[in-house]
Parts: sequence; structure tokens; C-alpha cells
Amino acid sequence: MIKIRIINWLNLNLGLMAMLCFSVNGAALNLQIDTDKGKIAGLYEQSTQVYQFKGVPFAKPPVGDLRWKPPVAMDPWQGVKSTKEFASRPIQLPIFGDMNFRSPSTSEDSLYLNIWSANLAPETPQPVLVYFHGGGFIAGDGSEPRYDGTSMAQNGIVTVTVNYRLGIFGFLAHPELSAESSYRGSGNYAFLDQVAALLWVKNNIASFGGDPQRIIIAGESAGSMSVSALMISPLSKELIAGVIGESGSVVGSNLSTKSLKSAEQNGVEVLSKLGINSIAELRKLSGTELLERTSKQNLIWYRPNIDNHFFPVAPLTLLQQGHMAKVPMLAGVNSEEGSFKQILGDKAATLENYHNAVKQLYPEHFQQVLALYPASDIQSVMDAAQDLASDRFLSYSTWVWAEYVQRHSGKDVFYYLYTHPRPPMTSDFDDMEPALAGGLVEKTKDTPIKPSSRGAVHSAEIEYVMGNLASNKVFAWTADDYAISDNFQRYFIAFIKTGNPNRAELPTWPKFADNKRIVIDKNISEEAMSLLRKRYELMAKINGFEL
Repeated sequence: MIKIRIINWLNLNLGLMAMLCFSVNGAALNLQIDTDKGKIAGLYEQSTQVYQFKGVPFAKPPVGDLRWKPPVAMDPWQGVKSTKEFASRPIQLPIFGDMNFRSPSTSEDSLYLNIWSANLAPETPQPVLVYFHGGGFIAGDGSEPRYDGTSMAQNGIVTVTVNYRLGIFGFLAHPELSAESSYRGSGNYAFLDQVAALLWVKNNIASFGGDPQRIIIAGESAGSMSVSALMISPLSKELIAGVIGESGSVVGSNLSTKSLKSAEQNGVEVLSKLGINSIAELRKLSGTELLERTSKQNLIWYRPNIDNHFFPVAPLTLLQQGHMAKVPMLAGVNSEEGSFKQILGDKAATLENYHNAVKQLYPEHFQQVLALYPASDIQSVMDAAQDLASDRFLSYSTWVWAEYVQRHSGKDVFYYLYTHPRPPMTSDFDDMEPALAGGLVEKTKDTPIKPSSRGAVHSAEIEYVMGNLASNKVFAWTADDYAISDNFQRYFIAFIKTGNPNRAELPTWPKFADNKRIVIDKNISEEAMSLLRKRYELMAKINGFEL
């Protein structure tokens, strides 16, 4: 028998009690914590000295009549709810080859979060990192090892990963859905799930050693787009103390989000293609059947819309007018967010083919584009096309987000470019089918076996910044990789704790306001963003607005 004293946190916001139970079972101690809805039981991993709570519900299952409605708070429960295993991931197709789940299955019942903390009763509450997974809004899960919060928790940060509805379940808009909502809008349920998760964290994280006044939200790809949306939306902007965006935002053009009318019309067309006459009839389909039927019709991609609620007007307009959380920001992109082949297709990397491709993409502005993405030989054609593909994909929109935050937030903004290519795969994975560009194409029999290695591909930075290289057994990590990860993560940790990534032992990270960004690789340097600004001013003009 081991005696564990009960810790009473009378000085914390909720006045809740954490109770460590008496049983010891090999590697873990069982423990219980009070939340605002009831007790949960998690684990303490002795090998890492980190407390873990997996599959913590933050809203009712969005099933039946709650499908395509804003999330509803959980009812209080009696007894103790076990949170020792990951809950089911959001219902989705197996789209991206780089995703590795620890959750047992998919389900519509998926509104859960996971918490890692190394100290449940610190003398000073710890900063909180809430991380939103990527996956194009159609896939992903907070259980993926690359998002694991153990390393961050060991560095004094309470870390949370969040699941949210995906695809048609997270973004379907329709006139009937708008008519039944109090705000006469529909869609964006995924974002509303994220708001509900942040509210849960705000109300409960003190019980896990976290500071509810210092919640930093972060994410990559669709997760980064979510962070930008949460920073802008009036529903969530007051809940956060800082933001981290890795490759993506919901702004950059007026096409980043649909109008409500356009999204509703798209929903009408979806029902028509499925042979369904009403939302009530659509709700009668099981989640699995709905997923299968939409997949067969290639109805898997959906976009956020201006729903009169989460987005009262276009997010770009909100950002341009300075309506955002006035908090520090760290953001950036990878050097190979897109491949040069996305510009050239199957054609050779010749100057002629490159010029023709750019002219086809930008018939009215191709000369200006070529001047800002110049090339003179095969190598520079590949470099210029890669830069253009990356900008067209996510790099431009990420920079535009940072630019307006820098102008209007009154807080510091820090920007990065990550350039280090992943190492070769280990021999055990030579025959796997990795998704191109870090997981942003569908797996098929024709998917190339070897990933790109010209730069840092989309999503390549996640394991580095989260301190999770060892969890990814696909790549043959080297001492250089671990050194880069250590530096990259230390920058992130400093930002999460202070709002500034700079640390005395690392090279200085310049401010965005100085028109500079840091370049992270084996060697860390800084570079001017003058060329980027010219490129993105042109892209903004092409998209119909002036930066």
C-alpha cells in the first residue's frame, strides 16, 4: 500500500480537487480529478512523469438530432468516467498516408480532448497549449503520436489536443439547417466544436495545473487555419492569450470562405446528388452510410462559410478591420509546402515549360509573376516553381494573416521559414506509400514511394516542434534532426511561456515588424522579407484587394 496525500487547490479558479488513488500498477498510478461535469480517472506514467487524461468529453455526441447543430454541453454524470484510453477519432476516410492513429476506431461520437500535465498542483499555474490537428478538414485526430503532449508537459506546459467534426459532418450548410438555427446560418460546426473545447479548457484546466488566463492555441495546416479562424471569430477571440500557426490560414483572398448562400446551395446540390429530399431524411442515415455515399459521389471536400455566427462577416474583412484577439503571434511555413510539379505537371523543368505554365495560371499577370519568381536554368525553374506552388497552397495566406495581425494587434509577431528536409526512410518502411507533400494527396496505387527531399515538405515540422521525433519510426532520424528539434521546440516553448520565442542560448528571432523572418535548419539565420512582400502584394491584387 502506498499512501498518497490528497491535494486541495482552494486557490484555483474552480476550487476543484485532484485525488491520487492508492493503487500502483506497474508503470502507472491511477488518479481522479473533478471537472465541472463530474469526476474523471486518468493515468500517471512513471517513465515520463506525466499525467495523462485521454478521451475527455467536452460536448455531447453530435449524433441523431444533434448532427449539424452547434455542440451541446455534457450533462453532469455520476461516478467516475475513465479517461485512460483515446476515444474514437472523428468519422473519416483513410485519406492521408502520413497519419498514424492511436484511437481505436472512427465514430460520430468524437468530441473529446486529451490532456498531458507534469504537475497537477504547481506553485504557479502553467501555460496551456491547445493544439488542433491538421488533415484538410476531412481527416486527422488528436491521438496521432506526432501531436503527443508528453514532451511539452515535461517542459512545464499543460498540453491539450482536440477532436472536431470533419468533412460533411463539420461543414455542411443547407437552407433547412439555417432555418432551424437561432442565428439563421449553418456550417462551421467544426469551428464551433473548437470553441466548445476552448471553453471547456478555460473552465477546467486549472484542475490539471494549467493557467486558464494563458491559453495558447496552435495547429498545422487545417489546424493552423482553425487557429486563424478562432483568433478572428468574436466567439473565441477572448479565450486565448497567444497563437501559433504552422502553414495555413482562412484569409488571403475573398475565396477563402464561401458566402452562406453559396454554401447553402452547395448543400442543396449535395443532397440532390445523394438522392435525399430533406435534412431529416439525411439525419436518418448512419454516419458510416453517409460517409460511404458521399465518398462514392466524391463529395468529401467542404469549406468554411460566413455563417452569421462564427463569422458574422468575411474573416478577411474582420482581419483588415482589426477585429481579432490582440495577442502575440508566432507563425510560419515550410520551404516545400508545394512541389514544383504542381506548376509544371508532367512536363520537364525547362524555362519554356515554366513560362507556359505560369502564363496559363496567370494570363493577365504572368509577366509580373515571372519577374517575382524568376528562373534561368533547370535548377532555378524547380526552385521558382516550388516557391510559387507553396505560395499558392498555403504560404501566401499564412503571411497575409501575420501581416494584418502585425498591423492591428499591437502585439509582437514572429515569422519563420523551415527548410530542413526529412532524412531517408528506415529500411523497414522502404515499401510504404507516404502521401506526397506530407499528406495532402489521396493515397492511390500510383502514389510515389519516395517523398520529396528538396526541402521541408508540408507537415514535416510537427514532430520537431512537439519534441516527438522518436515516435515516428518511418524516418532514420540523425543527430542533426534531434538538434534541430531541440532548437525549434525551445523557441516554441519560450513563446508559449512568454509571448516571445527568443532565448539567450539561441540565435535572435527577429520581429515580423522589422520585415524579417528566421530560417530554421541545421544552421539558424534570418532573412529579409522584401521579396515576399512584393510577391504577396501581387497575389493580393490578383485576389481583388490591396495589402
